[in-house]
Amino acid sequence: MEIKPALVKELRERTGAGMMDCKKALVDANGDIDGAAELLRKQGQAKADKKASRVAAEGRVVLKSDERAGRYVLVEVNSETDFVAKDDNFRGFAERVAATVLDKRPASVEALMGLAADGRTLEEGRQDLIIKVGENITVRRFEIVESKGNVGTYVHGNRIGVLVELEGGSADLARDMALQVASLAPRYLSSDDVPKDVLAKEREIILALTADEKKPPEILAKMVDGKLRKFVDEITLTGQVFVKDDKKRVRDVLSANKAKVKGFRRYEVGEGIEKKSTDFVQEVMAQASQSR
Repeated sequence: MEIKPALVKELRERTGAGMMDCKKALVDANGDIDGAAELLRKQGQAKADKKASRVAAEGRVVLKSDERAGRYVLVEVNSETDFVAKDDNFRGFAERVAATVLDKRPASVEALMGLAADGRTLEEGRQDLIIKVGENITVRRFEIVESKGNVGTYVHGNRIGVLVELEGGSADLARDMALQVASLAPRYLSSDDVPKDVLAKEREIILALTADEKKPPEILAKMVDGKLRKFVDEITLTGQVFVKDDKKRVRDVLSANKAKVKGFRRYEVGEGIEKKSTDFVQEVMAQASQSR
């Protein structure tokens, strides 16, 4: 059956699929463009299922806000490569995901993916994107903060996104706190929030490192306590050295401005995802053997 180029072009513009995929779908659907579009959607699901096990540790962090409503969201959407993360189609999808979270406030990623954006569910949009870019695409997580206080926001290179909620202070101070969190990545808010098992493990490490010190026990005990306090300061927001003035601690800056950090969220693309390390030579040999 002859398929006119204009019909292939129309289907390609409608679905974003490749030219040859569109032509084949039109042939299989006997020239019916709606039927061909449905075939491509089914292929998208099949490709999504096939690629689901592939590690997607690149991507983008998107931050959106509705300051009048006091609502702020962080979203992480992942791809397999940084190249695709910079693709306009991927960027547009990530923006739609974030806008939907801001508008609809879903309870989970699963609920989010069932919501409609531009006439199709986000899950259908994800499958369409997989067809276009040829990689596994995942919506990993999102965070919603609703506050009438000062909320500091910061995004660095679309890879790190931060929200910091302040009680008191000012918008400028909230922004500074967001920069602080982005730069030094504190794990906890204050020393009160550090789990006991984390402290116990670090004390154990310090004791092992100082085991050969030839000092009186009381001096050694003070040394261990000092190193532990330094460790706690480094991993807590309020204990860290202030990035804008290394002579001050964050807790001092907050106190001087009569402010308190109620909470913070920091997303970094791919954090916690185990990336697959590939031996390039072995990869080339494997591909060559498959092509024989």
